[in-house]
Amino acid sequence: MTTRLRVAPSPTGNLHVGTARAALYNWLYARHTGGVFIVRIDDTDRERSTPEYEANILDSLRWLGLDWDEGVGVGGPHGDYRQSSRFDRYREVAESLVASGVAYYDDRSEEELEELRQRAQREGKHPAYYIRRPDTPRSEGAIRFAVEESVEFVDLVRGEIRFEADAIDDFVILRSDGTPTYHLASTVDDVDYEITHVARGEDLLSSTPKHILLTRAMGAEPPVYAHLPLLFGADGKKLSKRHGATSVTEFREAGYLPEAMVNYLALLGWSPGDDLTIFDLDLAIERFDLADVQRNPAVFDLDKLTWLNGEYIRAMAVESFAERVRPWVEDEVGPLSDDEWARFEELAPLIQERTKLLREAAEQARFLYVSEITYDEASWKKVMEKDGVSEVLDAALDALGALSDWNAEAIESALRALPERLGLGAGKVFQPVRVAVTGSAVSPPLFESLAALGRETSIARLEEARRRL
Repeated sequence: MTTRLRVAPSPTGNLHVGTARAALYNWLYARHTGGVFIVRIDDTDRERSTPEYEANILDSLRWLGLDWDEGVGVGGPHGDYRQSSRFDRYREVAESLVASGVAYYDDRSEEELEELRQRAQREGKHPAYYIRRPDTPRSEGAIRFAVEESVEFVDLVRGEIRFEADAIDDFVILRSDGTPTYHLASTVDDVDYEITHVARGEDLLSSTPKHILLTRAMGAEPPVYAHLPLLFGADGKKLSKRHGATSVTEFREAGYLPEAMVNYLALLGWSPGDDLTIFDLDLAIERFDLADVQRNPAVFDLDKLTWLNGEYIRAMAVESFAERVRPWVEDEVGPLSDDEWARFEELAPLIQERTKLLREAAEQARFLYVSEITYDEASWKKVMEKDGVSEVLDAALDALGALSDWNAEAIESALRALPERLGLGAGKVFQPVRVAVTGSAVSPPLFESLAALGRETSIARLEEARRRL
């Protein structure tokens, strides 16, 4: 039988990294087994769902490289794969369950129902004992599913699980306004789309017995479930905004590479073995199995992700690095001609070595293109407000002004003679020059930076810094 897996995000926010990890695991298992990966949109929350969030979700999945075989944007045998287009189908199923005797109408308020649940608890009865109302008119109230049996299943991640019947309330499947609950809509979709495996977050585990009961009531076989470990922050608490970025978009905009992001997400609960930390998608597809996912919560370590991203950046061919980073540079300084871009390419290998995030490359290259240098306040205070800096800049101006050739080798030869002549350490000479011409104490190597910047601009910036002292 062909495996069929899905990811079903709600368009009530941008794609969360936890949902992205779930999507990745479903995608990997589908590709590993030669199955089908489906993207559907769970947009029954009509007040909070927006087309903008849906577009963000789909764009983020594409950016990560997770293509899908059926679903929103690519079509398939089940319409447009949005729950908002299937309300008639959900009502049809709910009413058929009432007709078969496994569901019933209920028109009481939640306060009344809570009183009845508490009464049943005091008397040691099933929570739904006083809730079921066979005398309720067929056209009134919400529709509830009648829970009368315990549920056992084997979870690929968590092993054998059992929910007792008296621990599950008779739950609403269709609200009194005719809209489906998550339990009904998700289950009907999984049955209709013939989903064979459901890999989703551990926080949805309590929903699973309800979905299994509904699936069986529809006359179908429940899928295999795999409840994935939650993502925690470094403080041991569930990953949230207080830990910083949590959406794929935020990481993309910060300058992370999609291949590094996918590599890192794969490691949040799974390992390819052989002590591998860095691996490509082909190897992940070859080795991935939902049964190998760990049960323990996974810690989202931003430092490790950033380190991994740097490793991917440094492993690129220089030409590929320059191509990937050009949009970031031009976003920082504006469109560049080919001649202007050649100045970046001259420094590209050196910038690449010092880059962990793509935006850092743009920050390092900014000094090449701005007409007026902006000094980093912390760098100026730390480096330029020291005794002897004026003398250092005067000496640098004399040495560089005397050069007949303007290239990295000639510049290095001229400036390396200064520390001994001035009786200063190399850092006390080179750092003031660096801040003067780049605006920061952190930049690509000094001699190559001066060469790429050009004689006229370099001298002008040294003179401007000297005037500011």
